[in-house]
Amino acid sequence: MNTEKLDNLKSKFISLTAQISDPAVISDNKEWTRLCKEHSDLEPIIAKYDEYLAVSRDVAGAEELIAAETDPDLIEMAKEEIKENRSRLEVIENDLKLLLLPSDPDDDKNVIIEIRGGAGGEEAALFAYEIMRMYKMYAEKKRWKAEDIDVNMTELGGVKEAVFSLSGTDVYSRMKFESGVHRVQRVPETESQGRIHTSTITVAVLPEVEDVKIDINEKDLKIDTYRSSGAGGQHVNKTESAIRITHLPTGIVVCCQDERSQIKNRDRAMSILKSKLYDKQKEEQSAQYSQARRSQVGTGDRSERIRTYNFPQGRVTDHRINLTLYSLDNFLNGDLDEMIEALIVADREAKLASAE
Repeated sequence: MNTEKLDNLKSKFISLTAQISDPAVISDNKEWTRLCKEHSDLEPIIAKYDEYLAVSRDVAGAEELIAAETDPDLIEMAKEEIKENRSRLEVIENDLKLLLLPSDPDDDKNVIIEIRGGAGGEEAALFAYEIMRMYKMYAEKKRWKAEDIDVNMTELGGVKEAVFSLSGTDVYSRMKFESGVHRVQRVPETESQGRIHTSTITVAVLPEVEDVKIDINEKDLKIDTYRSSGAGGQHVNKTESAIRITHLPTGIVVCCQDERSQIKNRDRAMSILKSKLYDKQKEEQSAQYSQARRSQVGTGDRSERIRTYNFPQGRVTDHRINLTLYSLDNFLNGDLDEMIEALIVADREAKLASAE
């Protein structure tokens, strides 16, 4: 294994450790925060490299013992130690390769999630509500903050479309694989003959990008105001505080009615528009590398069917990694970590394979 890059990273890590303890750096909060983030990102790599060096030293020591020793029992013990440690080194090397893969620059960002009912009418809308609830319960378990932006409910308590944000630590890194078509198979409450119906919804997960420069010409915007309302027309706001912004060149439409202030809704809508334009930009760039994307789990062709929720069998299946969990009730109550961890691992392995 070529250790030159790792040696350079270790030198950088030692330097960063000294810098973040320097009073002059600590007094500059912005710079100190940046250096702490860089130090934190390197820490798992350096810890794994230190483990690699320690095991390598053990192998070298055992080899020296074999060269100098005449006792056959000690030689045999040393050979067994070398065998075990070389197996450990293979595992550690693979771990290091994964840790050295380029990280997604959006991983630590908050997200905006859009959920829309697809095929299935009211049944799709009811399922859309359950998926929105599932993500909010997951957010609660992760101690993230969930905020509604624009939720359009049906009379029966379903969701025609919902836009909400999740904010916290590394939200996008865990939620980015949720974009796509989610399919539900179950007997609707309105079905008198007990037949299983199939409905779909679409989920889009966008990283919030307030810190990324997106140029928007005011002349390219059509801004409308309207009265916001809750489910079934409840909680009607008597002033036109809700905002609808249409980006004319792309046709992207953003609505925000959660805030009572028109100014706050406008600011929030502009933030979402930036995220949508950034996402569109990323998709166009990714399309240039479509072959490479096919080998990865991906974050998202919006039309791709990614998951099936089968109620009669109590299972949820992710089709990208062929993983089925027979714990649908827990899953819908926000126990997503097992699925999300499997998606993260599969994505890393795919990227590692394409990099070799």
